[in-house]
Amino acid sequence: MPHITLSDGSQMYYKDWGTGRPVVFSHGWPLNADAWENQAVAVASAGFRAIAHDRRGHGRSTQTWDGNHMDQYADDLAELLARLDLTDVVLVGHSTGGGEVARYLGRHGSSRVRKAVLLGAVPPLMLKTEDNPEGTPIEAFDGIRAGVAADRSQFFHDLSEAFYGFNRPAAAVSDGKRREFWLQGMQAGLKGALDCIEAFSETDFTDDLKQIDIPVLVAHGDDDQIVPIAASAEKSVELLARGTLKVYPGAPHGLVGAFETAFTHDLVEFISS
Repeated sequence: MPHITLSDGSQMYYKDWGTGRPVVFSHGWPLNADAWENQAVAVASAGFRAIAHDRRGHGRSTQTWDGNHMDQYADDLAELLARLDLTDVVLVGHSTGGGEVARYLGRHGSSRVRKAVLLGAVPPLMLKTEDNPEGTPIEAFDGIRAGVAADRSQFFHDLSEAFYGFNRPAAAVSDGKRREFWLQGMQAGLKGALDCIEAFSETDFTDDLKQIDIPVLVAHGDDDQIVPIAASAEKSVELLARGTLKVYPGAPHGLVGAFETAFTHDLVEFISS
């Protein structure tokens, strides 16, 4: 399997499909690069090079004890782009991966990057604070930590229901999709999975978003139960100099069915323009 060796000696797995302008995908928690396979196939089929990596602590990358935070995730992404000598890149991040993309651009700039896509992304800040009253209370994230620590197998299975909106009355529930979510979650190391909860919930990306100078498509479902749109996408687009908000009515956090089809079409259209 293709890996690069990062500066701390850990291994980062990535998949690399197609040829053309590179589109680099960053996945959500607790998933891995496989979560992007439908989009990677569509992008590569449209004449682009689709690259998706497993974040450290997740999937087939090294389960490091340290470094499970946004600055390191962004630095790892920078190493991937540099090692593969990628330029004119489109960065695409879902959920936690959207935070990784924002922190990369805030920390490393856009010299290698043409555009970015933030899908159901955690910026600017998930946590409820005095300055961010629309955020989610810390008790909710403490509950996630407790659930993962106590019985992560059951927790990931349960989480998949709201993640994909399968708890809504009209939802067409896919047991296979829930099993897929569980499998990818169980491939993450426990330490990295626990550390990443703080990374995605408590990192403030406000300054990163303000520094981004490239076109950014901010895509979000308005029935996202994991990263509510009012505290994320609606705020992010106001902070971005060249941001465009695309709302998918009724869509959950993890896109499936017609919602996923619509986003994939919009993604290919955005990177092609």
